[in-house]
Amino acid sequence: MTLDHRQHHLESIRGGLSVVVYPLQQLVNIPVNLGLWVSGSFADRAELLEENTNLRMQQTLLKTQLQKFSAIEAENLRLRELLKSSKRISDQVLIAEILAVDLDPFTRQIVINKGSNFNVYNGQPVLDADGVMGQIIHVGPFSSMAMLITDPNHAIPVELNRSAYRAIAIGTGGQGYLELPNIPNNTDIHIDDLLVSSGLGGRFPPGYPVGRIASIETDASQSYAKVTVTPSANLDRGREVLLVWSEDKKMEAEQNNARSATDDDSMTTNEPEQVEEGAVQ
Repeated sequence: MTLDHRQHHLESIRGGLSVVVYPLQQLVNIPVNLGLWVSGSFADRAELLEENTNLRMQQTLLKTQLQKFSAIEAENLRLRELLKSSKRISDQVLIAEILAVDLDPFTRQIVINKGSNFNVYNGQPVLDADGVMGQIIHVGPFSSMAMLITDPNHAIPVELNRSAYRAIAIGTGGQGYLELPNIPNNTDIHIDDLLVSSGLGGRFPPGYPVGRIASIETDASQSYAKVTVTPSANLDRGREVLLVWSEDKKMEAEQNNARSATDDDSMTTNEPEQVEEGAVQ
């Protein structure tokens, strides 16, 4: 276990096991998908028409907001050009589906149906439509495992959207909240303040919603307040997630995958020679 933790000797073995488990994960999802298909087939026509109308209205509103966001982005780029500041390339995203959820009460992890064949890499941010969900911790050929931000082993650099105050949001193991440790009692922080990813450390891209301040408990005998945060992402609902990476991260993942494939081929080619040399000796 120590050698694997430090030198990752068992990474290829875990990758092979994930290939074997992948068909079983798909098989387990068949009853759920079949139930969804049957319920959708027998849905009331009036409800479907009403839902279609509401979705069309939401689509129109979102397109209007998107036009405003496009104008704001264009203005931001012009200002950065005037200030001779580097402009950030838009992040690339890929939709993945959740295959399984870890039922261990002390961890918060999920399995998704995208792996190294889609250039997924360890540490890649995972989001949903509302905010940051977590990051990839293990990549297999056809599936990957992600750690959610509420996992007790997870931490993410954040900042207050209102005042740009920087902090670290850590998981508690509970499904519904995070904690901000070491926040002084006199910090300018309020209930319902929005926390976004700060981008420090280079792991998570900046500006994505992480959560909102849920409670602030101060004690005159203590130097720091106890601050809890409600995650913005729907960690316990939905089946689709977004994988995010910048262009340089995508190129790095492609190079690493190509290098791993080359190393595997080299080991396969050299293995008979090593056996033969050992026999001669």
